[in-house]
Amino acid sequence: MLEMELNKIVIDEKRHDQLVVLKEKDGERLLPIVIGLHEASAIKLKISGFIPPRPLTHDLLHSAIANLEASIEKIVIDKLEENTFHAKIVIKTNSGETKVIDARPSDSIALAVRSHAPIFVEDSVLKQSEMFNKNI
Repeated sequence: MLEMELNKIVIDEKRHDQLVVLKEKDGERLLPIVIGLHEASAIKLKISGFIPPRPLTHDLLHSAIANLEASIEKIVIDKLEENTFHAKIVIKTNSGETKVIDARPSDSIALAVRSHAPIFVEDSVLKQSEMFNKNI
């Protein structure tokens, strides 16, 4: 697994394709992921420091996890099937138990920026993505 960090978000309100780009933390490889407008906006709002008057969906989920005395340990983008990325949210409970929840990468990244959790990508996913991007 490789640790990645959020590199940039591209929001085009005229098109339905928003893009989040992850960059290898100690390297140069990039992983572009197409996401929805709402998820891209949720990520962008958080990293820009905007505080909504009422919790947005990802803020609510982050708060619920914290109130259940758990924390987001990490995000793992672990699969690329039929041009669709899959992710897992790894949650650690106060008692030390680890829970793994299936999620979309966009929602996972939105939670990661709220909890300052690291984002990991399986090496095989990065290689698949590189091969796919070369064929476009």
